[in-house]
Amino acid sequence: MQSYWMQLGAEGTKLERRDTPIPEPAANQLLVRLRAAGLNRGEFIAGHGLHGAAAGAWKAIGGEGAGEVVRAGAEVTTFRPGDRVMARCAGAFAEYALFDLGETMAVPASLSWEEAAALPLTFLVTFDMLVLQGRLKAGEWLLVNGVSSGVGVASLQLGKVLGARVIGTSGSADKLAKLKALGLDVALHTRAADFAPAVMEATGGRGADLVVNAVGGSVFAENVRAMAFEGRLATVGYVDGVLHAELDLEALHAKRLTLFGVSNKLRSKAQKAAGVPRFVAEVLPHVSSGRIRPQIDQVVDFAELPAAKARMEAGGHVGKIVLGIPRPA
Repeated sequence: MQSYWMQLGAEGTKLERRDTPIPEPAANQLLVRLRAAGLNRGEFIAGHGLHGAAAGAWKAIGGEGAGEVVRAGAEVTTFRPGDRVMARCAGAFAEYALFDLGETMAVPASLSWEEAAALPLTFLVTFDMLVLQGRLKAGEWLLVNGVSSGVGVASLQLGKVLGARVIGTSGSADKLAKLKALGLDVALHTRAADFAPAVMEATGGRGADLVVNAVGGSVFAENVRAMAFEGRLATVGYVDGVLHAELDLEALHAKRLTLFGVSNKLRSKAQKAAGVPRFVAEVLPHVSSGRIRPQIDQVVDFAELPAAKARMEAGGHVGKIVLGIPRPA
């Protein structure tokens, strides 16, 4: 089968397309013929943990995908060959991949392959941030840094379904205008750490109850300034490469703030799978009904992964870039 591999080093990344054997499923796994796979920026950033390999090592890449079950492991009773499934998985930029049973979800009938491939990793991360750790409630204010990113758009969509009011920052006025159709309540056109006064004004002096920081250290202190009493701050990425930031201990103390990270880097398979049943019960019904629909920026051919990676890193997308995977010759 054809698959993509990556070497991540100090000088950047190298991609290589290889012909590799089709993997064999373990007892609690599914062999899936992939139809599409979603790109995630953390895949290509050192330290995020999506690549799961030491610097200099080559690793099969791709973190989420959708396709048809080819063969089920001996312990699998809930899925059969031909079923449409989606999951977070390793090596999704390939013609075939193994899905762990605990991560596998049936694809809602309303979704295309490309939409299904854009959902598992991004929306499970968002569910972790907004629900499992963030405890977002109806009527609260959600602030999303870089709201046009894959995680940013998913946070906007899930936040609106949960009844929150959403503030988003972006360096592109055009991107913010497009997101108004998804319910963005307040659009802040900025890339700088200068948005706290506008957040306080928009919220009537309250501040943001939950902040999603996918940008990094350059906006961390400004996020703290923009937070409400008993606010929560989720750090899910650092595309700016800034890994250290000022922490206002007086604000942390007086406002009773909660700061937490969102990463699967050190979690076991069981820990990663633990939230999936709640996600299926609480989020997928909104997907099936059409209230949530993964936003696809672009679908690229399998051979065009390097160009898709470049588009993502240039920040030209709104929502997800998806890799289409053709049937084997």
